[in-house]
Amino acid sequence: MDGAPDIPKVPANLTVDPPKQTIRNRLLSSRKFQNWAARFLLTRRAVRRDGLDMFDLVAGFCHSQVLAALVELGVLEQLRGKPRLSEDLATACHVPPARMQVLLRAGVAIGLLRLRRRERFALTRKGAALLGVPGLSEMILHHRILYRDLADSAAFFRGETTPELASFWPYVFGAGAAGDPSVADRYSTLMAESQVLVAEDTLSSVSLAGVSTIMDVGGGTGAFLTAVGAKYPSMKLHLFDLPAVVTGARSRFDAAGLSGRATITEGSFRDGSLPKGADAISLVRVLYDHSDDTVKALLQAVYEALPEGGLLLISEPMTGGAAPDRAGDAYFALYTMAMGTGKTRSAEQVADLCVEAGFRDVAKKKSPRPFVTSCLTARR
Repeated sequence: MDGAPDIPKVPANLTVDPPKQTIRNRLLSSRKFQNWAARFLLTRRAVRRDGLDMFDLVAGFCHSQVLAALVELGVLEQLRGKPRLSEDLATACHVPPARMQVLLRAGVAIGLLRLRRRERFALTRKGAALLGVPGLSEMILHHRILYRDLADSAAFFRGETTPELASFWPYVFGAGAAGDPSVADRYSTLMAESQVLVAEDTLSSVSLAGVSTIMDVGGGTGAFLTAVGAKYPSMKLHLFDLPAVVTGARSRFDAAGLSGRATITEGSFRDGSLPKGADAISLVRVLYDHSDDTVKALLQAVYEALPEGGLLLISEPMTGGAAPDRAGDAYFALYTMAMGTGKTRSAEQVADLCVEAGFRDVAKKKSPRPFVTSCLTARR
C-alpha cells in the first residue's frame, strides 16, 4: 500500500528478542504509524480494540465510582423488582433528577443497567447477579478506603504514604485480642460475608472425604467451617482464632445446628503451638495477610500440629506467577500492599513455603473462579 511504513513481521502476542522488541515498540508508539494503522483495512479493527481498551484503563476509576454510587444510593436494590423511571429513582434515592439521569446512563454504559421503552431503567443480567453475590456490595462500599489510599498512586508505590487500610485491619497485628470490639466486629462482618463464595469454591475444588476432624486456623466467625459441616455431616469441626473474633462463631454454629460437633479455641497462632487432634487443618485467606517470616512460623506450627499423613488446605487469592493476572496481580497484590502486613503470593511461592516447612505432595487444585480463591493441598 502506498505510503505504508515497513512493518516488522512480529505477531503482537509473541515474545520477541530485545532488538526486535525495541523496533516494535518504536513503531507502535509512532503517531504516524498509528494514523496509518487506524485506516488500513487489516489493522484498523485491532487499533480500535486497543484504543477502547486503553480508554477503559484511563476511565476505569470513573467506572468504579459509578458502581459504588449505584450500590451506596440503593439504585440496584430499587431496580430489583421492576423497571423504574429516572424521576422515580431520583426521588427514592434523594438525588437531583439531572444527576440521577447521568448516573443511570453511566450504569447502562458499564453494563449494569439497560434503558427500556419510555425511559425506564432496568437491571441487566450482570446487575442482577451483583445483588446475589454474598458480600460483594459490602466490599464495593469498603473500597472507598482503598481508593483513598491509591489517590496518590506514585507516592503509594514509592512507599511514601500511610495507607488507611493498615488501620482498618489492626486485627492482623493481634489488636483484635485486646482492642476495641467494634474493630473485630467490623472485620468479622466483612470477612464472613465474603467467605461464603470462598467456601463454596474451596469445597468444590478440594475433597475432604476421609477427614474426621478439621481445624480452621484464623477461621473468624466460622463461615468456612459452617459450609464444611453442611457438606460433611459426620465431620468434627474445630475453630481457632483471636478471642474478640470468634465471639460470633457460637451463634453461627448454633443456628446451623453444628454446636454438638464444633469446638472453639481462642488464641493467636503467633503465640506458639496450635491445638492438636485434627487430621486436617485449613488456612482460608490467612497467609496473604502476613509476612514471609510469620507464614513460615505458622506453617511450621501447622506441620507440628498435624499427624503423619494429615492434610493441609490453603485457600486464598494468589498471583498469576509467571503469567500475571488481573485479580491476583492488579487487585489483591495492591490491596495487601495497602494493608501493610502481608503480600499476595503465587501458587508456586506458597508451595515452596509449604515444602520448606516439611510438607510433601503439594498440589494446586483447579479453581472454578480464581478471582475468588485458589487452593493448594499438602500432606504432612
